[in-house]
Amino acid sequence: MPYIEDFLSAQEEQEIIEAIRVAERETSGEIRVHIEQGCDADVYERALDVFHLLKMDNTIQRNGVLIYVAVDNKAFVIFGDEGINKNVDSNFWNSTRDKIATYFKSGNFKQGLIEGISEAGKVLSAHFPWEHGDRNELDNTISKG
Repeated sequence: MPYIEDFLSAQEEQEIIEAIRVAERETSGEIRVHIEQGCDADVYERALDVFHLLKMDNTIQRNGVLIYVAVDNKAFVIFGDEGINKNVDSNFWNSTRDKIATYFKSGNFKQGLIEGISEAGKVLSAHFPWEHGDRNELDNTISKG
C-alpha cells in the first residue's frame, strides 16, 4: 500500500476539501476526513478515538461525520455523531459505506471519499439544514495521523 503521503495527491486532497465545502454549504453539519498509515487496534475503535481527538463530538447539534481511513489495513469507517444517528437508519451508513468501498476497490480513493462526503452532505442538509448564523465549526482540511 502507498505511504500516507502518496495515498492522495495534493490536487486530489484539494478536490476532497472542496467537496467538503460544497457538502457543508447547505447544512450545519460537519464532515471531516482523517487518513492514517495504519491502525494497530480495532479500526472502528480507532475511528471513534479520532472522532473525539478532532473534537467532532463538540458540535452544537452533534451532527459531525468522520470518514476515517487506515491505509495499510485497507480499511475505512464512516462514523456519525448521535445527532445524525437519531435521524437516519443504519441502512444509510451501510449504503454510503458500500458506495465508498466500490471506488476504493478499484483504487479510486479520491472519488470514493468525494462520493461519501456527498452522500453525508445530502442527509445532513435534509436533517440539519443551514440556517442564517450557522458557522463552520470544524476545519475542512484532511487530517493525518
